Amino acid sequence: MLYKFFPFLRWINELKDPAVVRADVIAGVTVALVLIPQSMAYATLAGLPEVFGLYIAFLPVVVAALWGSSRQLGTGPVAVVSTMTATTLTPIVAAMLTPGYSQEQFMALYIPTAMFLTLLVGIFQFSLGAFRLGAIVNFLSHPVIVGFTNAAALFIGLTQISKIFGVSMPAEGHFLTVRILGVIKNLGDTHMLTFMMGLGSFAIMIGIKRYAPKYPGVLIAVVASILISYFIGFEEKGGAVVGSIPEGLPGFAMPAFSYEAFSGLIVGAIIISLVGFMEAISIAKAMAAKTKDRIDPNQELIGQGLANITGSFFQSYPASGSFSRSAVNLNAGARTGFSSFVTAAVVMITLLFLTPLLYHLPKATLAAVVIMAVFGLINFGIIKHIYHTNKHDGIASFITFVATIGLAPHLDQGIIIGAGLSIVLYLYRTMKPRVAILGRYKDGTLRDVDVNKGLPTDENIIALRFDGSLYFANVSYFEDAILKAVADNPKAKYLLIVGDAINQLDASGEEVLHHIVERMNQNQITVVFSGLKRQVLNVMRQTNLYDHIGEQHIFATEDMALEAIYEWMGIDASSAYCPLIPGTTEREPKPA
Repeated sequence: MLYKFFPFLRWINELKDPAVVRADVIAGVTVALVLIPQSMAYATLAGLPEVFGLYIAFLPVVVAALWGSSRQLGTGPVAVVSTMTATTLTPIVAAMLTPGYSQEQFMALYIPTAMFLTLLVGIFQFSLGAFRLGAIVNFLSHPVIVGFTNAAALFIGLTQISKIFGVSMPAEGHFLTVRILGVIKNLGDTHMLTFMMGLGSFAIMIGIKRYAPKYPGVLIAVVASILISYFIGFEEKGGAVVGSIPEGLPGFAMPAFSYEAFSGLIVGAIIISLVGFMEAISIAKAMAAKTKDRIDPNQELIGQGLANITGSFFQSYPASGSFSRSAVNLNAGARTGFSSFVTAAVVMITLLFLTPLLYHLPKATLAAVVIMAVFGLINFGIIKHIYHTNKHDGIASFITFVATIGLAPHLDQGIIIGAGLSIVLYLYRTMKPRVAILGRYKDGTLRDVDVNKGLPTDENIIALRFDGSLYFANVSYFEDAILKAVADNPKAKYLLIVGDAINQLDASGEEVLHHIVERMNQNQITVVFSGLKRQVLNVMRQTNLYDHIGEQHIFATEDMALEAIYEWMGIDASSAYCPLIPGTTEREPKPA
């Protein structure tokens, strides 16, 4: 019970080992060197001043490490969630203000509303974890997440292009046809010094990643651009820089509670919660496979939820687990969650003493950092791979991608469409599961006669296998398949339903089975079942269907059922030819 409420107790005793502490300190500092510039860049994606990226990189990092189940997961700002924060908040905050509002008025409401969004995200995540409902994230299937991630990464990258060229982007209008097209039209006004600063940042990060991957390329690019900006007077020559960043730790502040904000934010908060957690749990599981640790999704939800709840009262926007920083943490040798404490300590020192050094940081460099970060999320080949694996999943992934880009900046609408389509396609697939009429193969097994031509069958017995759960969406198809099989075999006196693949039985399925048994009995056809799973039998017993069928007509295996059927027919399988009993066939079946 103690570990359940205080999961950090599982690793805190390991800190008595100096080697573990040393490894965590090195990993924590390494992650901080990546996190500090990255967090400032991601804050701009969320529509917030750069310092808010440092705020989210402080307390939420510590809380998630304490109450999560992963030892190496790096929590904090991430690109996709940051962008979804901005696209969720902007229209809602604008609608809450009177027309003609100033930018100062907008930000004065935007910041506390962002904190309220963080609180909603945290409460939803914590509630899912506390009530052991982590499986709900499965509604966002892998193909949908892939399509959404590709589209979101492309969207994020395109939003930063204007900052690389030092030109303006239209604030409103359709993303592709108005805003991006507006940037293209303004390329003639490119600020060359800004453009060179952006290209230089790309060159440094790409070069270090390729030739010296052990060094923090992001940090080196940031330091180099700050020094160049300072010595050449980049700001005085028209270049955009970060400017003054408030010193000090984030103070306690109440989120902007209001029913109007709640009604507008709740859907976005749920989607951000699920998307953020999907990202966090994916990287946590990937790392656990290497470290042999155990990951509890519900505990991770509690950790992420508490991190966001805490952060919402200390000027943070929604946090999540980061792929890139978690990988850095693992590769740097992190052994426990203490590495996250070290990361937070470095961020704290930066907030207290080092923010003046960031004044001359070019915004083009931050844009380059964002583009480099999201570039690794773009993988169109995986959509093609998903399509070859399952066409329906591939269609869902592709439509999610198109819808997300087409509806940008409203990214939440894209993923809602994708999730809805994924569920519809799943129902469509399960509406018509495979129904096989069975014959006896030469190895003694029952196999599909349509696949294996020439298998022995018995005109008195219909052996049928239904490859799917019996539920409301496919019961009509099941009933039609039964009636067709009976119509095609008019001499049949027994119907054997092989139920090995029936995993669930709902009320609609139970009712249809009841009607089939009754209808077959009226036509002097005895219905027999084999291989039914315990959960199916439980439903049958609870609804009296078991008694209606008759215990004597329910068997553990298909062979037991067939032996009983031949005995009822007065045929001795030990001496007579029984086509569906192994070892009694008079002729070898033709090969498949």
